[in-house]
Amino acid sequence: MTPNFDTMFDIKKYYMLIENVIQSLGVDPQLCKGEKEGQYNLQRGSAAVWVDVWQSEGQEYGYLQVMAPVLEIPPNNREAFYRELLDINHQLYGVAMTTYGSWVYAKSVRELEGLDENEARAILSRVGACADQYDDQLKAKYYAMDDRR
Repeated sequence: MTPNFDTMFDIKKYYMLIENVIQSLGVDPQLCKGEKEGQYNLQRGSAAVWVDVWQSEGQEYGYLQVMAPVLEIPPNNREAFYRELLDINHQLYGVAMTTYGSWVYAKSVRELEGLDENEARAILSRVGACADQYDDQLKAKYYAMDDRR
C-alpha cells in the first residue's frame, strides 16, 4: 500500500515535543542537539542518553528511540552476565537491555503517533535511570571479577 503523503503527520511537531520535554528537564535542547535533525544527547547521572526522532523515507509514521550505553560486554563470565541481563529485563518496564556490537544499552522505541510530553518525559527518564543504575552496578560486579585472577 502506498502511503498518502497528504495525511502524513508533521515530524517537526515531534521534534518540538521532544525539545519541550528536554527543556522541562532543565536542559537547553539547543545545546544537546546531535548531528542530524531530531537527534539529542543528554546526560543522566553517569549515563549518556541518546534521543532520536525519525521518520523513514516513504513511511507514513515515525519513531522515538531513546537509548543509553550501559557498559561494554565483559570479556569473562559471559554466561552469568547474560543471565543477569535477562533477569534485569524481567524486572524492567518500557525499557529493555539490548546488545549491539560489544556494548549493552538500555533502550526504548515507540511509534510517534499518539505520543505526548508526559509519555516522552517518562521514556527519557526511565532509560536514563536504568542506565545510570546498572552501569556502575554491572561494571563493579563483572569487571571486578576480572581483577581477581
